[in-house]
Amino acid sequence: MKRIICLLAVLLPVAGFAQGTVNDLETDFGARFGVSFNKKIVKGFHVVADGEIRLSDDFSSLGRYQAGLGLSYKINPVVKVGAGYQFIEKMNSSSEWKPRHRFYADGTATLKAGFWSFSLKERLQLTSREVNNVYQNNPNSLMLKSRFKVSYKGFASLTPYGYVEVRNVLNDPACSATWSTTSQAYGDYSFLGYKDAYVNRVRGSLGTEWKLSKRHSIDFYILGDYCYDKNIDTNSGGTKLKSLTYDQAFNTAFCVGYQFSF
Repeated sequence: MKRIICLLAVLLPVAGFAQGTVNDLETDFGARFGVSFNKKIVKGFHVVADGEIRLSDDFSSLGRYQAGLGLSYKINPVVKVGAGYQFIEKMNSSSEWKPRHRFYADGTATLKAGFWSFSLKERLQLTSREVNNVYQNNPNSLMLKSRFKVSYKGFASLTPYGYVEVRNVLNDPACSATWSTTSQAYGDYSFLGYKDAYVNRVRGSLGTEWKLSKRHSIDFYILGDYCYDKNIDTNSGGTKLKSLTYDQAFNTAFCVGYQFSF
């Protein structure tokens, strides 16, 4: 795992700006607790309502809570599509709660071989949020999440699984600038629009779903999350680049989810 993190720290900056400072890797431990309600409307068509809270800072503080409503339709035994909305309230670095609105659409392809199940899920999501400086952050961030999952259904009530997920930012702010070693500052700054794309998250998970009954199930899993975020600091007019840094963190979360199906 350490080798993978070091490799990502070297490769990911190449996908962003040609200049900037990569900060040291930070670590954190947290937890996630979720609940969802899955209602079958007709065969293959479901409505799902869910909610989740997340603890961060070594389980000491509430960092995020969210609620959502989604639809899914199973076209055939292999392909399923879905769409939905999530309201997210997240605490920022200034300890302020900031709301976000997320809309998503996804498609999942699943192949089964005996007790084994293999799936690939692609989700396109648009997150709208309030930003103080549009030259530093895009108020409407577009991302693509790709997840490969393997599960085993050879036990009566337990379904162990594991997955790897990669998230791509598709429209971060882009700019050009020249770093001067003499003045230790950026010059010739120019805002190029929202067209920077790069991988900003790689995560993996191991867990098991415990089927308590036909309607009730509990999901236990551990999540490892490598995050890579670009930080641009400009003046309010977008005419001067003050600094360009990359934050990297590895977060571990212990997670529990409950689902009621009816």
